[in-house]
Amino acid sequence: MAVRLAEKPLEPARKLFGTDGIRGTANVYPMTGELMLQLGRALAYQIKRGNHRHRVVIGKDTRLSGYMLETALASGLCSMGVDVLLCGPLPTPAISNLTVSMRADAGAVISASHNPYQDNGIKFFSADGFKLPDEVEAEIEDLVANDKLHHLRPTATSIGKAYRIDDAAGRYIVYAKNTFPRHLTLEGLTIVVDCAHGAAYRVAPAVLEELGAKVIVIGNQPDGKNINRGFGALHPETMCKAVRKTGADLGMALDGDADRLIISDEHGNVVDGDAVMAICGLDLLRRRALPKKTLVATVMSNMGLDQCIAKAGGRVLRTRVGDRYVLEELRRGGYSFGGEQSGHLIFLDRANTGDGSIAALALLAVMVESGKPISDLARCMDVFPQAQLGLVVKNKPELGSLAGVMRAIRDVEQKLGDNGRVLVRYSGTEPKVRVLVEGPDQKLIDGYAAEIATELKKAIGA
Repeated sequence: MAVRLAEKPLEPARKLFGTDGIRGTANVYPMTGELMLQLGRALAYQIKRGNHRHRVVIGKDTRLSGYMLETALASGLCSMGVDVLLCGPLPTPAISNLTVSMRADAGAVISASHNPYQDNGIKFFSADGFKLPDEVEAEIEDLVANDKLHHLRPTATSIGKAYRIDDAAGRYIVYAKNTFPRHLTLEGLTIVVDCAHGAAYRVAPAVLEELGAKVIVIGNQPDGKNINRGFGALHPETMCKAVRKTGADLGMALDGDADRLIISDEHGNVVDGDAVMAICGLDLLRRRALPKKTLVATVMSNMGLDQCIAKAGGRVLRTRVGDRYVLEELRRGGYSFGGEQSGHLIFLDRANTGDGSIAALALLAVMVESGKPISDLARCMDVFPQAQLGLVVKNKPELGSLAGVMRAIRDVEQKLGDNGRVLVRYSGTEPKVRVLVEGPDQKLIDGYAAEIATELKKAIGA
């Protein structure tokens, strides 16, 4: 297969918005109270169209810094005459949904997703529940960077109010439950749910319990500092151990903001996003419910996914790495289902963004209707061995300009021929370069990946 080089690195550090909103260390620029206040003012300026009372929904995960940043953001919005609807800790997709259902003008989520508690971030949703377009993010950034709003001060009678939405969690639970087929039930199933001490620690177990499942919950005691630590989608071994110990029918692990899902089968084996896409994709094809017979995945997904879907008469369309690019392609092409190997799974006919709980319900529906355990369903896909390495870098020059690296990639590509592929790309959120080699033999591709990593370290290693 052809070598796929990385997308260009992000613009220099002065750029606020990255591939998934703004992210950084809490109380260090850009994740400071001062900047949150400015962002609130800029967002308010952007959405104030017409004479109605404008409203913004705000949610967060369970990080200690969320309280500080939430207060600052709300202050900025209120200072520009916009009302704020505070929902507390809720999954990112819940805020997307509530923005639409509560007819707000925008939504905001304060979360750094799968990162440790020391980090935090923010992302915005439009009134339609989708992430803000790049051009709107750029306009907000311009307003903040050039201090264009300092002269705008609504009078005291026009200042916005902040309201606590006490039933926000209940609204989301009802919404999620309604995506599960009414003729099915989860009665008789035992499910381990790992909430990563994150945003879904209350709602995810409730959704499953109300559909009839016996739920064993772990990672549901957030203290502000333990989000993602040893639990959740980044640490599936914890879930797998609990499944083996309890004899559960399956396990599901979410990340800190619950937009990512990793599954354990009944034997305690990991079932990643690719396998879930294969299972659900085949079911959608069988029911003629996959538009244009197309599933959208990223360049990181295993070649086995392509083969599995092709055998059933469908195809896999690849995008750059990142759930935002999957979502963009779904909307552009009129498709309905896609995701990432890492567990971001988007059912566009049910939600406007990736939702771990809704993805789990989709998988459970296939499992219940088929009467088969997850281990049997996952056999639909033959997984090609993958070697993945991450290397910290001091800078991010164009990969094509690194002669030694390009030579190593071409050598590996030639050795693999049509039986594998190479992907080298920069991370969009970290100072890292990532190497993926896929082929027929694990030991072989581990060596190939190491060869490429050695050249990368010589050229740009930190």
